[in-house]
Amino acid sequence: MAAGLKRDPIVILRIDGEDLLEFLNGPSYEPEIVSIFSQIESPQKSLHDLIIQALSKLNVDQGIPPTSDSWVISNIVEPALLSEHGHDLDKPVSQEIFLEEFKKVALSAANRLKEQPVIVAHSESTFDGNGVKRLLSNKFELDKILNSAIETLPKDKNGKISKDYLRVALDTVAPSAALPPFGAIEEMDKVIGEVFKLVSADDAKLVKEEEFKKILTEILGSIMLQLEGNPIAVASNSVVHEPLGSSSTLLQPTPAETA
Repeated sequence: MAAGLKRDPIVILRIDGEDLLEFLNGPSYEPEIVSIFSQIESPQKSLHDLIIQALSKLNVDQGIPPTSDSWVISNIVEPALLSEHGHDLDKPVSQEIFLEEFKKVALSAANRLKEQPVIVAHSESTFDGNGVKRLLSNKFELDKILNSAIETLPKDKNGKISKDYLRVALDTVAPSAALPPFGAIEEMDKVIGEVFKLVSADDAKLVKEEEFKKILTEILGSIMLQLEGNPIAVASNSVVHEPLGSSSTLLQPTPAETA
């Protein structure tokens, strides 16, 4: 996970097909899958490719373990695909056929999850601007970090720095402000991009060190305000590759809870 990300406690989930069945038979199934199909459909994609892509867009809330995990693909997804022969998996499909065939595969996956439950470590983290606020409120620490961020940046003969290096400097400051490096989280990249536009940070002008630090501080302040108004939550799911017997003990209540 990206540097600066504050994690909530990890929750151990047992994905056993029940939540997936509930999703497949619930009112949100069709609109959700239609929406996903509209995002991924392409004449060049086969039904096989579309189903795998659609499954990857679902998550533990819908009862799907991370399909980025090779064990999940090999033991749950691919066998479920192979068990369904109603349509040629290598041919392009319409939305109607996709909905029908996807549900068949998902039902098969639910049955496989019932036979082979998957243990998933789930955590959620939130960027809410508090880390930036703490840094900005400590002038001594802020000055030290800003000086450290610019000391290795290229300067011209007059000691001026191009504003092109603001992103580099921000990445250096990021861990101290509980922010991820640029490129790690798409939603954060959008926030940073908007802030850079607001302060004209990409105009490549040469500025003195103090001006550079002032602009960088303004950027941090703007990011803080954006995150305070619209916090960004990031979920992380990882398959726990341990025998179910030992993993299941993590799911049992403690003696205090059973007392």
